[in-house]
Amino acid sequence: MILIADSGSTKTDWILVGKDKNQTRYNTIGLNPYFIDSESIYDSLVTTLLPQIGETKVKTVYFYGAGCSTPEKKIIVHKALSKCFPYSKVAVEHDLLGAARALLGNKSGFAAIIGTGSNTGIYNGIEIEKNIDSLGYILGDEGSGSYIGKKIVNDYMRGYLPLELHNKFMLTYKLSNKNIFDCLYNEPAPNRFLAGFCKFAHEHKEHAHIKQIVSDSFKDFFKNLVSKYPNFEKQSFNCVGSVGYIFKDVVKDVANSYSMELGKIIASPIIDLANYHMDPARTL
Repeated sequence: MILIADSGSTKTDWILVGKDKNQTRYNTIGLNPYFIDSESIYDSLVTTLLPQIGETKVKTVYFYGAGCSTPEKKIIVHKALSKCFPYSKVAVEHDLLGAARALLGNKSGFAAIIGTGSNTGIYNGIEIEKNIDSLGYILGDEGSGSYIGKKIVNDYMRGYLPLELHNKFMLTYKLSNKNIFDCLYNEPAPNRFLAGFCKFAHEHKEHAHIKQIVSDSFKDFFKNLVSKYPNFEKQSFNCVGSVGYIFKDVVKDVANSYSMELGKIIASPIIDLANYHMDPARTL
């Protein structure tokens, strides 16, 4: 049996593939090593994932995760997974590679993530050969849920939201400026906090002010990231992530404005990753 994970900053999708190729899906919290250490990852999986899997013998674990872009961060996750599955082979890779494998399989092309955070890269069919650093939610992550949420919160706190949106936001979340500052500076995972307001954007996506925020966010994404790749316009735009999927019509409009055709857009890569790894020719 093989266990595959796609982990963002908000949640982790797991899929267990049996010998008869039957698939069982599970969900846990996001396991980004920039926000959670090995012991906390282990404790979380022991209480949430392992009881669901039971005594199942897992031969190999493939983990694709946000934040797993350096050897140091990969070790944090690898240590926890090896403790959870001591008799399994464990491979930890960046979520961008997982996105590329889900979107493109063995073919080369452009792959992006637009979820809680964002990322982009050129895939050669084996690995990511070029990547422009997204810089995280403080400095970058253009187009992401945290980026859109930050714009909405900014306008709310400064009184720039139209009155009807301001009142709906206040009624929905019951947050003062002080509450927001506390969540951003005194609570864990402020990126997830900001990305949570993307739901508000989706619920009011027909409002002109929200339309502008979402459109501007994706324009920043293409301006600062996508368009900086050589010959980007010759590639199709392929993307995984809930935010890119929810607002795919806006993504398409902005991509077309940059002379880039829309390719494959999916909310989650987990099913396609399972199919990728079910190929008997795959090795760890």
